[in-house]
Amino acid sequence: MSLSLTQLEAITKDYFMLDNGKAVDLYFYDSFLLNYFLKQKKGLYETIPGGDYIVIPMDYDGAEGGFYVKGDTLSSDDRTSINAARFQIKHIYSNATVYRIDELKTNGDYGVISLVTNRLEKAQKQVNKDLSTSMYAASAGSSQLDGMRALCNETATTKYGDIAEDDLVAEDGTKPWEGKMSSASTAMTLDVIRNTRRLAKIRDGKDGKPDLFVTTEALYQEVETILQAQQRFTEGVKTASAGFTGVNYLGTDIFPDDFCPSGYGFGINSKHLGFGVHVDGNFMRLPWAMIPDSPNDRTMKILADMNLICNNRKAHYGWSALS
Repeated sequence: MSLSLTQLEAITKDYFMLDNGKAVDLYFYDSFLLNYFLKQKKGLYETIPGGDYIVIPMDYDGAEGGFYVKGDTLSSDDRTSINAARFQIKHIYSNATVYRIDELKTNGDYGVISLVTNRLEKAQKQVNKDLSTSMYAASAGSSQLDGMRALCNETATTKYGDIAEDDLVAEDGTKPWEGKMSSASTAMTLDVIRNTRRLAKIRDGKDGKPDLFVTTEALYQEVETILQAQQRFTEGVKTASAGFTGVNYLGTDIFPDDFCPSGYGFGINSKHLGFGVHVDGNFMRLPWAMIPDSPNDRTMKILADMNLICNNRKAHYGWSALS
């Protein structure tokens, strides 16, 4: 049996519509960060109608103000307090292809439908893998996402969000767009979590410190073992609700990610990180089409157009030499 393009479209539509959205969940099934920021739309989430960039406003200085006494002249000047980070829209695709020769090898209608379903699952899992891996990309100028290593890069002249650390200096000499990454060899203990919360603190109040900490499976197990021995933890609040492994310590959900590079850990303030997604690029798919010069072989593509975005670099902290 060889399916027509109309039949392939019908099978594909049923695949994405049935099972209460289980097929769509394949985009997020093995990365909590993708699940949290992209599926649940937590933190920053922007829908972009068009253009080359996702423009994110950020506050980096205060307004004119202060104490005064009778007779003082009060300034009405407006101090420049807003700048905008610009993140290029990154483009991801995955391919599902059904060859006529493979169709001829299947056993009846059910076998052909299973073949198509398998190809669709593989395409979704490839998008998931590419996005999950690029969550930790080191270069903001590459074709991948502006990942966590780019976000925390400490090189003062390297641009992130189209702004270098040295391009933005406050009146008191501090650098509001500073990347923070420790390259010192450090043993994975609870001090890492405590220091992360201190070093990435933007204020003492609500939402002022990192509430997520992601690292490798091996390093996560070190923390989990310490916390279990001391009985000083609870189940991860955000991770558990999404079906992922995690523990909570000092208000921070600590969790493993197979895509996190070896030796790395990242403290994330979820209020200042998220995704910008093109309105036509939220896992859209093209219709099935014939492959040119390939008799009766059909293909379709899944497309995603988005980037990781941030409005406050100092709210996050990275470690590159954990052991």
